Amino acid sequence: MKIKQISFLLFFLLFCQLNGFAQCINGKINLGTGFSAALIPHKIATLMRGKSYPKGALVPLEDLRYVQVKHIGFDGKTHRGELVVHKSVSCEVVEIFKELYKEQYPIEKMRLVDYYDANDQKSMADNNSSSFCWRMITSGGLLSYHALGLAIDINPLQNPYVRGSVIEPIEGKEFINREQNVQGMIFENDAAVRAFKKRGWKWGGNWKKTKGYYDLQHFEKPSSLRDEYMQEMKKQSANP
Repeated sequence: MKIKQISFLLFFLLFCQLNGFAQCINGKINLGTGFSAALIPHKIATLMRGKSYPKGALVPLEDLRYVQVKHIGFDGKTHRGELVVHKSVSCEVVEIFKELYKEQYPIEKMRLVDYYDANDQKSMADNNSSSFCWRMITSGGLLSYHALGLAIDINPLQNPYVRGSVIEPIEGKEFINREQNVQGMIFENDAAVRAFKKRGWKWGGNWKKTKGYYDLQHFEKPSSLRDEYMQEMKKQSANP
């Protein structure tokens, strides 16, 4: 009887994993068929150090997760993508991109920003969708949610950051006109906005009225963690 129960349990766990019912444990999950979140592998940590994870980065690597997903490229084919995000959102990020994959939502590429030497401008100009990078926000003075792995930029070329005369990436200038119907553009209530919003994420495309600018590529998950790390940065500045 005991052997039968163990066999049934193993079969049930395998069934759950293959059918997308895997449990999220400490930010780790495996939904099977190319959708997972795991601890940062050694080779990825090595790649990140000195780039997206510079000396002085306060968020512990142990609090970050390496996410692997499948996505539909602009060529209509399936591609493998990767992101580094915070463990508090890693499982829902996997779920979001699995949802977008089922919707056939087009994302041109999804590589770690470290392959661009953590240069956000180069990454955006190459239309790369990315997440973690220890840095301040574009206008300065405040820690970016990207620094915590709590922000994701999608198709930045077709969805630029626009603040007055500042356009990033500048190569996305032609896409400021949102009357166009261009592959990769993000619009209110499209599949990406719905998938993120229902899980409590904010879309930068809605910020024009509240912040005076908009960031069409940007999704972020508000968290008190930013305030905590900002306080820690101030302490370190005061006690060098």
